[in-house]
Amino acid sequence: MFRGANSINLDAKGRIAIPAKYRERLRESCAGQIIITIDLKESCLSLFPLPHWEQLERQLQGLSNTNSVHQSIKRLLLGHACECELDKNGRVLLPAVLREHAGLDKHLLLTGMGNIFQIWDEAKWYELIRKDKEAQMMQELGPEQLPDLKF
Repeated sequence: MFRGANSINLDAKGRIAIPAKYRERLRESCAGQIIITIDLKESCLSLFPLPHWEQLERQLQGLSNTNSVHQSIKRLLLGHACECELDKNGRVLLPAVLREHAGLDKHLLLTGMGNIFQIWDEAKWYELIRKDKEAQMMQELGPEQLPDLKF
């Protein structure tokens, strides 16, 4: 389980260092083999440990080849998927095309989203959080809009 937002930097070669607390987990669960692709809804990247990506890939393969929405989803996710591997120092190279898509500069946030990570430009992340908090404060949410979370 990956959780939390971690400040990281993009180096001059386009690499990020995965925080130490996640490296061993990634090496154990997928031998450091990961897939990075674009996010369908947000201006960020999604980082999948290989086994979780393979589950999603099987679902994507089951989508219709004649349905235009299904084709679009496949093009976006599969067409941008990049196979990567953690180096011995826990770094991974983010391909230029993916960095450009997400508008990534030097200061980033690696956010745990359960089984995957999102990679955000730091300023975009904080702007999104500000908007999310504002939206939550402005609306009264009924039970039909909220999941049944137990604390």
